[in-house]
Amino acid sequence: MSLETLKARLVERLAPIDSWRPGVRPARSDFDLNPTMNRIAAELRPAAVLVPVIARADGATVLLTRRADTLASHTGQIAFPGGRLDPGEDAVTAALREADEEVAMDPAVVEVLGLSDAYETGTGFLVTPVVGWLHEPPRVTPSPDEVAEVFETPWNFLMDAANHRQDFYDVDAGLRRWFWAMPWGERYIWGATAGILKGLHARLYGDEAAPAAAAGEDAA
Repeated sequence: MSLETLKARLVERLAPIDSWRPGVRPARSDFDLNPTMNRIAAELRPAAVLVPVIARADGATVLLTRRADTLASHTGQIAFPGGRLDPGEDAVTAALREADEEVAMDPAVVEVLGLSDAYETGTGFLVTPVVGWLHEPPRVTPSPDEVAEVFETPWNFLMDAANHRQDFYDVDAGLRRWFWAMPWGERYIWGATAGILKGLHARLYGDEAAPAAAAGEDAA
């Protein structure tokens, strides 16, 4: 797929920017593979991430970060630039601000194409993925307090369903927690980040049902 065709498909399949509303019902969540998992939050906290698609001459890539080991939660995990909304912000404003704060990505170089499926995390956040198009690789500088590393992963790898797998870890009393994972080399892309990418894949190319064995397992 050419870069022009990919960009056109994104514009066609993503939700318009002005369709965002606070408190929208999530289309996907950590609970999709864990139907018995307990929700810890009565009210979801709004958040947004930027999914930066970079139009490189040899093929599109997606910019991702590895969270700093000094953070209080989710240390070392692969993530998109993003975070919770400040009062009065919409999802696009928050995603661009967070990308600027985390990796010094200039908002002016990001062409926002639309929104992917809102995602509910097991930690009580309602995350809106904001998909941005970058016509050339951006200059980035990771904030050492938040980001240990910035890297790019090929779009074709992330959007190939053959690279999407369901992994798990065992929690208390032998219960099992399932999640999407897309391991790429030494980098383990999983959890909400992989779930958001899975949702983007579904919007663009269609979805497939989760294997019954995983979906039917108990989870905490």
